[in-house]
Amino acid sequence: MAKIGSMKRAASSLLILGALLSLAPFAPAAAALVGGAALALTLGNPFQGLTRTWAHRLLPLAVVGLGADMDLRAVAKAGWHGLGYTALSLSLVLALGWALARLLKVEREAGLLISVGTAICGGSAIAAVAPVIRAKEHEISVALATVFLLNAAALVIFPPLGHAAGLGQDAFGLWSALAIHDTSSVVGAGLAYGPRALEVATTVKLARALWIVPLTLGLGWNMARHNPSAEAATTPTKPWFIAGFLAVAALVTFLPGLHATGHLVAFAARRALVLTLFLIGAGLSRDALRRVGLRPFTQGLLLWLMVGSLGLVAVKLGLLTVG
Repeated sequence: MAKIGSMKRAASSLLILGALLSLAPFAPAAAALVGGAALALTLGNPFQGLTRTWAHRLLPLAVVGLGADMDLRAVAKAGWHGLGYTALSLSLVLALGWALARLLKVEREAGLLISVGTAICGGSAIAAVAPVIRAKEHEISVALATVFLLNAAALVIFPPLGHAAGLGQDAFGLWSALAIHDTSSVVGAGLAYGPRALEVATTVKLARALWIVPLTLGLGWNMARHNPSAEAATTPTKPWFIAGFLAVAALVTFLPGLHATGHLVAFAARRALVLTLFLIGAGLSRDALRRVGLRPFTQGLLLWLMVGSLGLVAVKLGLLTVG
């Protein structure tokens, strides 16, 4: 008992220290995520519920704050220019995910959640779609754990891969927004690559996140049509942080006097994002790893590799551009 108590105290101290270090200007996003995960998997996280709650609260606030360093005209241009290939890529990813789930005999709901999480914005999309398709708790856990593991890997390996492929900041920002699951890791990868990569990655990813709304409504309508007696929750999660991001970007764009303040707000938001990634890593548990079955993980891994490879080829060939 004494040993367990001392380990818990050590874990608590390291958790607090890691959170404080994440706020330091020199702390990289990938190191924060890996550090949080390493702590959780070795000593454990005595504050699992608390870190999960704060990660969910901080992420949208950090995204909103990043708008203070963006030009709304560039945001609008990126969103409008990417409308066509966003719709095409989402359709392609969902079709590939469906085919892989059938091939690997993954449970239908779990396979759909993994596909949706890969196509749009990871855990947020899974959380929005799960009640609509009446997914079971273990299916949601498997999908979230699969996406989390691949999302964490992407944050670490994408920046060096981008440099190895000779991608400029625009190209890398676009590629990461297409091929990395969660908004947090997309922004983290862009932050590691450069300021322009961060701007492109954030705007394109947020434009994709808007597709949560029509997708959940479409799935709800389809389920009601095939199973009229099912009481599915068809109201999609409202991505309010996107509206906040646009509002803050509009303020700094059209009120030049706010530029200096905007830079400070954006700096604070970037540090909050790194802290969020540390908390997300600290939320990983051995139980979550055990829940990831081989077949769902294989589906998620193959789908992610396909999306990343096709996206990289399209960006390198100039088939996809920022505009």
